[in-house]
Amino acid sequence: MEYCFSSPEEEVRTLPRKLPRTGRELEPPRELRPTTRELPPTTRELPPTTRELPPTTRELPPTHYIFKIESFSNILTIFPEDKEAKYDSDVFESGGYKWRLSFYPNGRKECNGQEHISLYLAIAETDSLPLGWKVNAICRLFVLDQIRGEYLTLQDANSKVRLFHAMKTEWGFSQFLSLDTFRDPSNGYLVNDSCVLGAEVFVTNYTGKGECLSILSFPITGIRTWTYSKFSTINNEYLTLEFIIGARKWELKLYPRAVSNQDGKVYFRLFLSLGDWEVAPPKGKLYAKYTLRVKDQRSQGKHAELTDYNWFSNSVRGYDYPKFLLQSELKDTSRGFLLNDNLIVEAEIEIISTVKNFIEKK
Repeated sequence: MEYCFSSPEEEVRTLPRKLPRTGRELEPPRELRPTTRELPPTTRELPPTTRELPPTTRELPPTHYIFKIESFSNILTIFPEDKEAKYDSDVFESGGYKWRLSFYPNGRKECNGQEHISLYLAIAETDSLPLGWKVNAICRLFVLDQIRGEYLTLQDANSKVRLFHAMKTEWGFSQFLSLDTFRDPSNGYLVNDSCVLGAEVFVTNYTGKGECLSILSFPITGIRTWTYSKFSTINNEYLTLEFIIGARKWELKLYPRAVSNQDGKVYFRLFLSLGDWEVAPPKGKLYAKYTLRVKDQRSQGKHAELTDYNWFSNSVRGYDYPKFLLQSELKDTSRGFLLNDNLIVEAEIEIISTVKNFIEKK
């Protein structure tokens, strides 16, 4: 089954109300009485079939296919008199599907296209598609104004997405342009007996992929503490501390002696990250508040700490604090960071929000 649309506004057009029979002809209200005026020389009259929803124009050619016709006045002579004149273009591809244009130079009669040219976009080679196939697409049809170098663009109101399936394999307009408008030399659609048509078709593929953001009513919290004895004898570039909070694997890297590229000073550096992105099943990103600290081990000592809020994801797995604590402050005997050469480090995590990825079945 095929559906015929005369013009872009046909689906939204409402029928006029019938006036009661009064035996006399009603005059229009004074403020609505028809008037006539001359159009400015540079203003073209819009095609009669698209006045309610004016088409747009653009200089950019159609993205997917251009169909040029030369010797238009002779095109009807190549078709048998007992058959409706119709030309199907070659197949072109867009969105992973095959398409073609169907052009009726003298109008598609069965769809009230008399005295017009009719143009349709049809999905092709559907025998290769799976049973029950459906294709959603946004479609546009074009005709070139060869005088002004602009393409007149016709499409559904509000760029409606069209559904193509086995019972509906084409879309277009039986009254694409009236023959009078099309042949009028001042409009530029037919110049030197040639014209240029075109099409765009953008397939919208539903992947089913998405994500669900959850703000936790009760944040997931945890604290981990590590004690390093004889800290001054550690020669490693860094130490990796692994721990689990909220069923997620975290890593805290300690750099005992990190030289800054900015000021050349030596710092105690920390880097906090999530380290389970390659572990199945796939993990979603999360938002957390966290506090990293080096404890002052004196009674009522003042810890060196920072608190931050961040998203952790597969693309941003961790956060670096290259100047967490100056090495000179760490070794300062007036502070209690290294008491008897013991260092105590803590990480406190509060997971505030989580994101779960999903794939819905089509």
